Amino acid sequence: MKAGIVGLPNVGKSTLFNCLSNAKAQSANFPFCTIEPNIGVVNVPDPRIKRLEELVNPERVQPATVEIVDIAGLVKGASKGEGLGNQFLANIRETDAILHVLRCFDNDNIVHVDGSIDPIRDKETIDMELQLKDLETVEKKLEKVKRAAKTGNKEAQKEEAALLKAKAGLEAGKSIRAVEFTEDEHKEFIKPLQFITDKPVMYVCNVNEEAAVNGNAHVDRVREAVKDENAEVLVLAVGTEADITELDDYEERQMFLQDIGLEEPGSAKLIRGAYSLLNLQTYFTAGVKEVRAWTIPIGATAPQAAGVIHTDFEKGFIRAEVISYNDFSELGSEAKVKEAGKMRVEGKDYVVQNGDVMHFRFNV
Repeated sequence: MKAGIVGLPNVGKSTLFNCLSNAKAQSANFPFCTIEPNIGVVNVPDPRIKRLEELVNPERVQPATVEIVDIAGLVKGASKGEGLGNQFLANIRETDAILHVLRCFDNDNIVHVDGSIDPIRDKETIDMELQLKDLETVEKKLEKVKRAAKTGNKEAQKEEAALLKAKAGLEAGKSIRAVEFTEDEHKEFIKPLQFITDKPVMYVCNVNEEAAVNGNAHVDRVREAVKDENAEVLVLAVGTEADITELDDYEERQMFLQDIGLEEPGSAKLIRGAYSLLNLQTYFTAGVKEVRAWTIPIGATAPQAAGVIHTDFEKGFIRAEVISYNDFSELGSEAKVKEAGKMRVEGKDYVVQNGDVMHFRFNV
């Protein structure tokens, strides 16, 4: 599962990506590696894993990770192949969520591709290109479906209705995520088409240092513009974050953050936000060999969670021994949790909760 950073040229995308790549400077346990020049695997900051490490004192610790992709800047006409348009659209289609960086700071030394600062116009430029590409997708699909619907095929008629709804929304300048579908329509007809504008999105408002805590007038306009879009907005002083990551000393970084009124780096919030945007959550295994965070989709069952460790665990699943993170943290050890009668035995239908500490029993 990966999140793609998108935006117009010169809005701070690459600075943000490089900032995340240096995120190891934020805490001792925050490495980053590059798979390709523009893909990074970043650890998800999670105080719970630090607490488990203190209690269990394992030989090694493995946090959860998320993939972040730096996608080339988009220009007007990308849907028709302008600039790196086709490559941009192919790259974004391969991601599962979008981190859309908007320039919300004034600085005469950094040129804007359109000559002035207007995050709403910038957002609309990218939205329009993505919507045009989705319109192409929906029109191609409609051609086929209409033929089947004319023969009286009930399923095709339902699909046609959902696609016409999508087409009308796109033509009105709406993203697919802002169009109202029934649950069945979305699941059966919309989701399989992998519309770009159906992907969950977080708008990252790149501000200057003074606006890092409370935002500014540009940010207020963005919040207002996306209020009906089912999207998140994060305020981030990307340049300042980059300066913080340059500091080698942890204490210095904390002082810098305090000076500008932040409790933690904004990049940590961004990574956690991307993780949540991807509909992911964490469960833990905690033993003397290893304390590890495992990534699963929200709603995963115990056997599915076991399968993330090894497919044999899922095939031969017998039961899961489950401790809630809060109980483990408060009582201090697995033995004390057992004494207090707080360890539960769960079967195949158990839906894993965020933060569960789990052991699996299986037989293959």
